[in-house]
Amino acid sequence: MTEETPKTLEAFKKDLLIYLQDARDALLWKLEGLSEYDVRRPLTPTGTNLLGLVKHTTAAEAMYFGEAFGRPFDAPRPWITGDAEPNSDFWATPEESREQIVDGYRAACAHADATIAALPLDAVGRVPWGNRAQVTLHHGLVHMTAETQRHAGHADIVRELVDGATGQRRDGANTAPGDEAWWAGHRARVERAAQEAAPARQNAQA
Repeated sequence: MTEETPKTLEAFKKDLLIYLQDARDALLWKLEGLSEYDVRRPLTPTGTNLLGLVKHTTAAEAMYFGEAFGRPFDAPRPWITGDAEPNSDFWATPEESREQIVDGYRAACAHADATIAALPLDAVGRVPWGNRAQVTLHHGLVHMTAETQRHAGHADIVRELVDGATGQRRDGANTAPGDEAWWAGHRARVERAAQEAAPARQNAQA
């Protein structure tokens, strides 16, 4: 393997950051145009909600690009302090405003971007858990991109359940075209396929 040049590594870092920012943008737009209730509304049995996903991801950004590299950013990290109730980073209390949480997320991302710009990809930091307590900036970028995309996917489903809005971006260009009637027909077709396949597969396995 040839040794990477600084220019190549900076280009690689830029690519990683583009994908991370794309995930951040997708997560935040899912809150747009919704009421206070709808951004906080739990829509799964485990309480998954849009504003809570942003709150949790703020803490992760603060850890992986702040504290891990000796550049602390003031954001709650309950899994570290141990003094908060379980899952407290996944929902917003009535006292926490939407603006406070969204602005905190944007600030954590800006702080993260400053860390990413200041350090090389092989800079070593530490997180206080697991077998990978020692991490590089490269690992942090990959981890946070994967984590943010995962939670953006959660937000996709929650937002669709709230008002039917779908898509990675505001214009919905990456989803199939179709009006409400088309989607109802599509869903019905998928349901029929599931019902037909279930007994057929059970009989085949018997």
